[in-house]
Amino acid sequence: MAEGETKTLPDSPLPLGVTLSVDPEEQLATRAAWLYFVAGLTQAQIGKKLGLNRTRVNRLLAQARDLGLVQINITGRLASCVELEEKLKQQYRLEDAVVVPTPPNQELIPQVIATAAAAALSARLKDGMSVGVGWGRTLRLSIQSVPRRQLSHLSVVSLLGGLTRGSAMNPHETASHLADLVGAQCYYVAAPALTDTQSTRDLLMAQPMLHEIFERGAKVDLAFLSVGELTPTCTMTRVGLVTRADVDSLTEAGAVGDISAHWIDREGRIVDHPLNQRVVALSPEKLMDIPCVMIASGGKTKAQGLRGVLKGGMCDVIITDEQTAHSILAMERT
Repeated sequence: MAEGETKTLPDSPLPLGVTLSVDPEEQLATRAAWLYFVAGLTQAQIGKKLGLNRTRVNRLLAQARDLGLVQINITGRLASCVELEEKLKQQYRLEDAVVVPTPPNQELIPQVIATAAAAALSARLKDGMSVGVGWGRTLRLSIQSVPRRQLSHLSVVSLLGGLTRGSAMNPHETASHLADLVGAQCYYVAAPALTDTQSTRDLLMAQPMLHEIFERGAKVDLAFLSVGELTPTCTMTRVGLVTRADVDSLTEAGAVGDISAHWIDREGRIVDHPLNQRVVALSPEKLMDIPCVMIASGGKTKAQGLRGVLKGGMCDVIITDEQTAHSILAMERT
């Protein structure tokens, strides 16, 4: 063999001695998911087969769902959920509503909503569309369940600025992941989601580059968003955008949640608070001019915020869970 040549095996596409980099944890989660969802083994049987305890198997299955290694489509419809869907559509004049059963474990609510949201979003994606994307755990999980396919002349626009540190929930990551799945052109907001002062925000928004992005965002065919809660442990506090003191002052101002990083009250009005003057994001008022706004969100702490978005006319399609739907509708009777 001449110097510099690489010997390869007849049936191998890789040079001898070259190996692909594989994440052992992801490989183990994939194997556990296959044994559980495809082979039909119980968690105890999987544990015995892989030499793991049951708790470890449970965590691996949850990890497989979070990483998007498992995509589940459920075709059955529960009568109680269908009834809630119709009530939501009538009460808030919605184009559509999707209500899924609330899981016994409240921590799984984002995942079950995400599965339904991915199906709803995928069904609406078409060649030539422009899609605006928000951020949050539910949206991140939703996009992980969107099937990969190539669409022509589709664009994805992030509707708010990014985080100043790495995070799987970063708006940039959410938008770029969806764009990658459907072969779309992606447009980012090259600025933080929240500035230090209003003057900084005004200066940034006056820049031609940001002005162009938000003009594009206001003209998308479909916006895919979530609603944030207002609690001491909400996503905004976990990623460092707001402090516990901010949560208290927002509550005093009447805020119940946020949409596109803007804090709103239970009627869907933007509250008078300094944080709302520092947001680099598409204004909630602009959402009402977008042909279809899909909101995927659920959980008891988000019911008031969702109701505000619905009352404010900022939603055309809602994807939520059964208990949250009940809570939203109950607010109209009080």
